[in-house]
Order: sequence, then C-alpha cells, then structure tokens
Amino acid sequence: MDLNSVYTELIMEHNKNSRNKKELEDADIREHGHNPSCGDDITLELKLDGDYIEDAAFNGSGCAISQASTSIMIDLIKGKSIEESLELVDTFIAMIKKEIDDQQELRKLKDAMALKNISNMPARVKCAVLSWHTLKEALGK
Repeated sequence: MDLNSVYTELIMEHNKNSRNKKELEDADIREHGHNPSCGDDITLELKLDGDYIEDAAFNGSGCAISQASTSIMIDLIKGKSIEESLELVDTFIAMIKKEIDDQQELRKLKDAMALKNISNMPARVKCAVLSWHTLKEALGK
C-alpha cells in the first residue's frame, strides 16, 4: 500500500468516525469558523486547564477535508500548552503554503502530515486550514 492511500484512508476515517465531533458542555472557549467560498462551517470548543488544552471538540458541516483536518488537529492539540498549539498552527499553515518541507519540523504534526498534498489543490487549501485559523483566533482572545 502506498503512502497516498494510507493518507487518504486516514482522512476518510477522521471524516466518517470522528470521536472529536461532539459538544463540550463545559467549554471555556467557543469559536466559529466559516469558509464562505465552499460552505464549510465549524464551531471549535476548547476546555482549558491553565495554559493547557485539556479537551477539545467541534461541531459543524463541510467537506471531508475540512472535517478530517479539524478532527486531526484536535487529536494533536489535546494536552498541549497554548503556546505549543499555536506553534503547531504555524507549522501546519507553513506546510500547506509550501514554506517548509523539513521532515524533522513536519514530524511534529503527526497525522496532520496526511494533509500535506492539499497544497497541490488550491481550491481545497481553505478547507484544510479553516480549523487551524479558527484555533489561532480562539487562542488569541
């Protein structure tokens, strides 16, 4: 099985069976993100413990890429500090913009590396980065 097939499977699995798509009743932060060009729409919810993201979840609708990207991002940020999470956002966006390709740097993204090839599909870039921009906005408040 080639790497692209593995990545495609990962994206489809996160889209279909996301354990992160739920409501956090005790969320400290709720941030809405919307992509008017395609209709992707998410609400990101974060539960903080000091400067750490204790839990996160999302609700919303959109294409497989936006939903999978959000779920993968949530898996990555749970238990991380706000500072670490913002660094991951910057790394992810730089990867999508093809500004970095250092494998050592990208390894921090874990499963989010599955979205690297989205950068070759300009119409889908906004789908992949919606949740990451939403997280940055939420943590910047």
